[in-house]
Amino acid sequence: MVRIISDTLSSIPVEEARKMKIPLLPQIVIFGEESYRDDTEIDSATFIERLKKSNVLPKTTAPYPHLYQPILEDLNKSGDEILIICPTSKMSGTFSRAMVAAQEFPDGKITVLDTPLLGAGLGTLVRCALQWAETGLNAKDISQKVLDLAERNRTYFLVDTLEYLQKGGRIGAAKALVGSVLQVKPILGIENGEVKVIESLRTRKKALARFMELVTDHCPQSETSFLNVQHGGAFEEAKSLSAELSSKTGITNIPITNLPPAILVHGGPGVLGVSFFVN
Repeated sequence: MVRIISDTLSSIPVEEARKMKIPLLPQIVIFGEESYRDDTEIDSATFIERLKKSNVLPKTTAPYPHLYQPILEDLNKSGDEILIICPTSKMSGTFSRAMVAAQEFPDGKITVLDTPLLGAGLGTLVRCALQWAETGLNAKDISQKVLDLAERNRTYFLVDTLEYLQKGGRIGAAKALVGSVLQVKPILGIENGEVKVIESLRTRKKALARFMELVTDHCPQSETSFLNVQHGGAFEEAKSLSAELSSKTGITNIPITNLPPAILVHGGPGVLGVSFFVN
């Protein structure tokens, strides 16, 4: 059976990954001279509190190659194929770090897959990959199915400010300045592995209403849409959004996912997100 590996940018809770027996590599969060693994040393709530109090924007870095080595050594002994499913290389160094780690095992059957997603959408890809592996598909076929599914993903974020994205180099300073001056609430999307400003509205209430429209207009009313609500320090809003989307789409039990620190460092406190897959 193909063995699946991913990382915390998938937004899969560490305990769930452990139960699924999927090794989840940590992103590294750096506050000044201090660094933390975001799987065991700092969680999203603690990160948000530190972010609010910090005068300096923290940094994040992808899992170091040496963190992969004991996992790959262990899995490689079985002779099974190994598939490492990575977040978009346009926003994360995870893919390149995983490639470096895999090169240390020239005799291993290791595939490193660059996807165009991160967050809950990536988490869905990982869960589906595990299901396909359990049916006996090989790594090549699973990889193709993962990429095909990724093309159908729609991920949107509602942020309070573009400040964090601009400081982190994810959008240009001009867009951030315009957003700040007009005090707009931007709706962002992930397109071809990159963050794009989809729309900007003048109040959060209007932005939330438009956010809702984007989902109800495009999300299939089916459990196979894998609709997911994501947030960073905005649980009550996320809970309300999940309930309203459930009412409008007929999809029950829409999961609410905590965004990991490596996304929150760019989205900032109060960010809301949705992920789903079109037909």
